[in-house]
Amino acid sequence: MEFEPVIGLEVHAQLSTKTKLWCNCRTAVDAKANSLTCPVCLGLPGSLPVLNEAAVDFAVRFGLAIGAQINHYSEFSRKNYFYQDLPLGYQITQYELPIIENGLLRFEIGEVGEEKYPREVRIERAHIENDTGKTIHDDVITGKDKSFVDFNRAGTPLLEIVTKPDLRSGKEAYYYLHQLRQVLRFIDICDGNMEEGSLRCDANVSIRPVGSDQFGTRAEVKNMNSFRNVEKAINFEIERQKQLILAGKKVVQETRMWDATTSETKSMRSKEDAMDYRYFPEPDLIPLKISDDFIQSIKTDLPELPNDRRDRFKAEYQLS
Repeated sequence: MEFEPVIGLEVHAQLSTKTKLWCNCRTAVDAKANSLTCPVCLGLPGSLPVLNEAAVDFAVRFGLAIGAQINHYSEFSRKNYFYQDLPLGYQITQYELPIIENGLLRFEIGEVGEEKYPREVRIERAHIENDTGKTIHDDVITGKDKSFVDFNRAGTPLLEIVTKPDLRSGKEAYYYLHQLRQVLRFIDICDGNMEEGSLRCDANVSIRPVGSDQFGTRAEVKNMNSFRNVEKAINFEIERQKQLILAGKKVVQETRMWDATTSETKSMRSKEDAMDYRYFPEPDLIPLKISDDFIQSIKTDLPELPNDRRDRFKAEYQLS
């Protein structure tokens, strides 16, 4: 039996704003641990969030860059879950009504010197949310069997960019991520440094018989700190699921972690569904309303995008 991989990516791009999403704390990666915090960052009782307008500007800029629908009305929601680096006990995000929907990213696949072929991936949505703190598991720093939490990152603005399940291989995911990072850097909203955590990627991977339009059971793969590791993790997960099905076993819906030292994915936990997060409207924030004038002012300042510039050069100088 022949199988077709079905892959969707969720990319968290840390927006290059000077201050955090809900407060005036500075954003920086090199500050002393827990030195860039306030009652809002730490989720202390009585503190209230105030939306950073620069984050909205950056989100609209990205929406224009991918030719997406920019919603004039969007809402924030609470995503409820417990983890030690989430001081509020919930994340403020956008669920039913995101700021960006229905975009498209075009890119080419092929190494230098190879014949390249075009590809495009639909962007289902992009929405604004806050980052969590950072948990440090390092025996040298924390001592054995201990973990520390640095809340400097808590409240940093993120743009979560979610694709449709249009990708079919680890190689396609690799080139998609390269093009996405190029766009993010070109419009100057994210530095795209995966090693610093400002660009993080999760992959949803499933397989199905060739010719089928039904989706298989998906596994979400995390902990991939480079584009090459994303490619390797996806390819491993595709093969793992193939072997399970061929052996008459079932693929379990779960979250798996990529282990770069052993080059394999390992089970972390069962995969949550949306209902497990108990989303509900954020009561401390009014709906976000964006005017045509606001969008037009950003569009006027948008630079010529990489694909447009390449197409122009090809046409002007008869390049192949």
